[in-house]
Amino acid sequence: MDQPQHPDNSLNRRAFIKNSGAMVALGMAGFSMDTNQMVPDKKAFAPIRIRKVDSNFEREPLNPYRFKGSAITESWQTVAFLEAESGTSKIGLCTQGVLWSDSSVFAAHSENAGNALMYAMTERALQMMKGTSFTDPVQLLDDLLPEVLAYGKAITRNPNLRKTFALNALVAVDNAAWLLFAHENGITKFDDMIPAAYRPGLSHRHSKVASIPSFSVGTEVSKLKAAADEGYFIMKLKTGAAGTQQEMLEKDIAFMTALHKAIGHYETPYTKSGKIPYYFDANGRYEKKETLLRFLDQAKKIGAFDQIAVIEEPFAEENESFVGDLGVRVAADESAHTVEDAATRIEQGYSAIAVKAIAKTLSMTMKIAQYAYEKGVPCFCADLTVNPILVDWNKSVAARLAPFPNMDIGLQETNGHQYFKNWNQMMTYHPMAGASWTKTVQGVYPTGKDFYEKSAGILQTSDHYEKLVNRG
Repeated sequence: MDQPQHPDNSLNRRAFIKNSGAMVALGMAGFSMDTNQMVPDKKAFAPIRIRKVDSNFEREPLNPYRFKGSAITESWQTVAFLEAESGTSKIGLCTQGVLWSDSSVFAAHSENAGNALMYAMTERALQMMKGTSFTDPVQLLDDLLPEVLAYGKAITRNPNLRKTFALNALVAVDNAAWLLFAHENGITKFDDMIPAAYRPGLSHRHSKVASIPSFSVGTEVSKLKAAADEGYFIMKLKTGAAGTQQEMLEKDIAFMTALHKAIGHYETPYTKSGKIPYYFDANGRYEKKETLLRFLDQAKKIGAFDQIAVIEEPFAEENESFVGDLGVRVAADESAHTVEDAATRIEQGYSAIAVKAIAKTLSMTMKIAQYAYEKGVPCFCADLTVNPILVDWNKSVAARLAPFPNMDIGLQETNGHQYFKNWNQMMTYHPMAGASWTKTVQGVYPTGKDFYEKSAGILQTSDHYEKLVNRG
């Protein structure tokens, strides 16, 4: 394992090379090559030099969450600490999702070891930043990502480590950088923190955001009916059951049939049809397009097809099948690691993107959301079973995305209340615990004037997580 290098000239040289490559890549992806449009604002921001870093993590037990043929039983909440030469310091948070971001790492190690590997990548990024300067968090992420990914490939001994694994490891670092950037530049609201280049894609102001629970493979339909009775009008439904492809298909069809029979007739004011929409997520379990077509044929037979709002990640990332002719909206999630990957998926017929500011960093999410906006591809926010503070980082994006087709509110998956054993205690760590927008009411979060004025509380400090880092 090579040792971290973080002299100024090393990072600056990497940054120069990366900047040149990024301009070419973004031009190929459809972005303007005008460098004046690639800076966050016309205002010149002063460099922020990092003099101290630290990190820590807290282990939170989960009710088993089953997907991708496996299950997670614990979630690490990591904290990244950055202190500038000015004396200002900020912390950023991350919920690690090893199984979601790279199932091969999860399969090759114990659950704790997989988490430890991702945490080591977070620490690597912090050490790279120590003694260096940055002016733009988006560019900072671009500078850090290649080396952190290379480091991850070395320590996992996995040359095909997915970029999402590295992005997940960088979430806490990216959040801390944004908070430090905001403070050092006198920015007090999330809206003013968004660089001008990415504001069009985050220009809506929804007064409500759907609270989308997630149900793992094998969930009893009675639980889904109970959620619908509580007012949840759209739910994330994990498909791709364990077993052979034939066994999986049979189980998935049986699940869909029982689901449609139980809640297919429910009504909601949030869709144009007035019917409950179905949101399926197969997590790449379908090996062939033909298998998915058989699932969709069954949906047509039972009258459920028209209620399918989206099917997320039906195929593995390496499967390049065109999906624009399936008759349903297919979304990319973990395969859309970066804006370039999102562009590729859109070319393959994917007509929605699940963005995750809490899993792929806010910086990368803004780029993806803007690109999708320019291409007329809708986005929505998916979860990673994150802590309550990160729920509001994600909500801050979901409330500003353009409406999803046939719906009139923002969409956000949030399932922490279902899987964290200590969720109620974790809620008290939120700096604005108890605020109206932190509570689901009849299946939605109210995101009114207070939500925007107070930036969902994400620019404030959590005393609980602050105590986990060393300021000495």
